Amino acid sequence: MMIQRRTRTLAVACLLAATATLAASGCSKSESSDTATTDSSQGAQAAKTPESSSGSGCSLQTYGAPKLDLKNAVVGFSQSEKEANPFRIAETQSIKDEAKKIGVKKLLTTNAQSQLSKQISDIQDMLSQGAQFLIVAPLNSDGLEPALKAAAAKKVPVLTIDRKVNATACKDYVAFLGSDFVEQGKRAADAMIKTTGGKGKVAILLGASGNNVTTDRTKGFVDQLKAKAPGLEIVAQQTGEFARDKGQQVMEQLIQSKPDITAVYAENDEMGLGAVTALKAAGKKPGKDVKIVSVDGTRNAVQALVNGEYNAVIESNPRFGPLAFATAQKFYAGEAIPENVIITDRAYDESNAKASLGGAF
Repeated sequence: MMIQRRTRTLAVACLLAATATLAASGCSKSESSDTATTDSSQGAQAAKTPESSSGSGCSLQTYGAPKLDLKNAVVGFSQSEKEANPFRIAETQSIKDEAKKIGVKKLLTTNAQSQLSKQISDIQDMLSQGAQFLIVAPLNSDGLEPALKAAAAKKVPVLTIDRKVNATACKDYVAFLGSDFVEQGKRAADAMIKTTGGKGKVAILLGASGNNVTTDRTKGFVDQLKAKAPGLEIVAQQTGEFARDKGQQVMEQLIQSKPDITAVYAENDEMGLGAVTALKAAGKKPGKDVKIVSVDGTRNAVQALVNGEYNAVIESNPRFGPLAFATAQKFYAGEAIPENVIITDRAYDESNAKASLGGAF
């Protein structure tokens, strides 16, 4: 009897502890992370006006693909990078959510883990599994030719998102969906000028090499500073490979080699947050001693803005699902799709960060 009472008491205690832990973890999750579907009214992508989308357009007839009903189709999604990055998590989840919402018969998903050779084989494997339409987030702008040729040979249309490929639209792929990355760089420069007063020494944490995102975000930022704020001197440009740990390492090195840096432009939030960690460890106050502007719009970066450890974030919206499948449906309905479908992106600063936190990813 005594053993039964002790067992029962222990069970109740465990249940209470588990409940408390679950409640605590639920609060922690809501404060530190967000899924792609949370507050979708704030986070949904929108294409700019047709005038801002370039290219004469690609139709089903000109592409030479067979007509398809997505509800009876096998669709493949090729993710480029491991999903430790909030952008990639939100992007993949958005594709999955929308495929389920519109009733796609079967969605195949792969992750290249930042390896170009794996992304090529991933796409080829999905084609072997019967994929009839492909959505691809390219790792690099170059190198996917074998995969694109394999898709073309089977007359499987390819829609690229978030990074462009150096290939021929309406032949190698249907269209590109994503941001204007040069414009993002310009807007980041404008935010940097505002927060610094147009004077100081800036370090750029570059993204990964070999893709148009890094090239364009750099060009937009550098050109805008030259044109509008010659008093802001760029004293270092070093790649952090779009990763938080790499961004932290680069910032640690720059603190030693360029101790007079007063501002950092990070080409994605993860590198910017890495810089925050490095600056704190060095006894500096991020957001005050060293101004920080980055691109993406992750929940953690916007929270850093709320906390006063950041100065501005230019959004790069990863929620491609609704727009990607809407574009596919238009394509299969016979509409001509522009070569570049450019989306709108918001900007966060101290004036709107707290109110906009729910829309961050």
